[in-house]
Amino acid sequence: MSEPEDDFAALFEASRGATRLERGQTLEGTVVAIGPEVAFVDVGGKGEAVIDVGELKDEAGALEVAVGDRIQAVVVSTERGLTLSRRLARGAASDRQVEEAFRAGLPVEGKVERAVKGGYEVRIARHRAFCPISQIDIVRDTDPAGHVGHVYAFRITEYKDGGKDLVVSRRALLEEEQRARAEEVRRSVVPGAVLTGRVASVVEFGAFVDLGAGVQGLLHRSEMGWSRVPDIMEVVTPGQEITVKVLRVDEGTQRIALGLKQLTADPWSTVRTKYEVGQVRTGRVTRLAQFGAFVELEPGVEGLAHASTFAPTGQAGGWSRSVPVGTTATFEVLGIDVEKKRIGLALLPEGSGRSAGTETALDAPEAEAVREYAEREDAAPKEAFGSLADKLRGALKPREK
Repeated sequence: MSEPEDDFAALFEASRGATRLERGQTLEGTVVAIGPEVAFVDVGGKGEAVIDVGELKDEAGALEVAVGDRIQAVVVSTERGLTLSRRLARGAASDRQVEEAFRAGLPVEGKVERAVKGGYEVRIARHRAFCPISQIDIVRDTDPAGHVGHVYAFRITEYKDGGKDLVVSRRALLEEEQRARAEEVRRSVVPGAVLTGRVASVVEFGAFVDLGAGVQGLLHRSEMGWSRVPDIMEVVTPGQEITVKVLRVDEGTQRIALGLKQLTADPWSTVRTKYEVGQVRTGRVTRLAQFGAFVELEPGVEGLAHASTFAPTGQAGGWSRSVPVGTTATFEVLGIDVEKKRIGLALLPEGSGRSAGTETALDAPEAEAVREYAEREDAAPKEAFGSLADKLRGALKPREK
């Protein structure tokens, strides 16, 4: 390719970069050349911009920068290339520039000089402006004096009497920046992504996590740990920084579902090698239901001892009195379904002489019944547990001589 074509390609790429910028955007670049009237600033992949040399001089007319220095400036025009203004960024704007900034919606820098009734007095170049207290920040500050002395970027919302009456807002710019950052954050929030956030609030059903720029996702209590979480505050607290995994994103409602337990190994992944039908395991009763007792065998691995596996009491629900929540006892493993994360259990009677870790010495018919249960996916729980429990109880009774 010839040299003119190379130059044209470079200019074309630079112009493409320029069109992606907007007026009012703050850039940082390197001064590459200083001419009699304008200086050229390299703003990276966005191309090359120009700035009036007068904006690079101090009050005495001496240049404040040299070739190679980096400066910060505001985009004031994207037509026919990029035009920057450093004075707007530095708060030293002229009367004409202040008016142009108002009409174009460009930000200007101002210093908060003092708190006044209902807001703040802000100095912008030679102008004094008023910023309502509701427009100084996104979050209402409990200490209004905390902003005094700070230099912020403001947007001029009212311009009257030739600039003698100015009303400015910092909040408008902060909200725009937040929306822009929120869009960037949302692009990174995809299922499977691992992100760092901060717990914004804790509620009964989980915690809301701020992923940045106000984008929040819900960490449901069921996704906090592989075992049941009785107290959310034991896992997360407001203000805590945590790493979470994105589980789902609802494009319509923008709701984000997060997970914490997914960042650790699923305890069910080792169940197939650690548990066998016929084993005796120690477990703790975690909750009771009408149809049986849920038993934690290890953190994250829970089994069900169906009501039909308990000794008859003659009273409806009487079985539950023998295993109140918190009870630790030994249970027989009746069936295992790793895919559905189900383990069937039966409470061993006291004095059976069997301890955790042992295996049941079942006759061939009983062992076959156990295998049938494990392979029976659609069997009614009561029938499956009932018939099998009867056989197990029969197998465990002392043989009559």
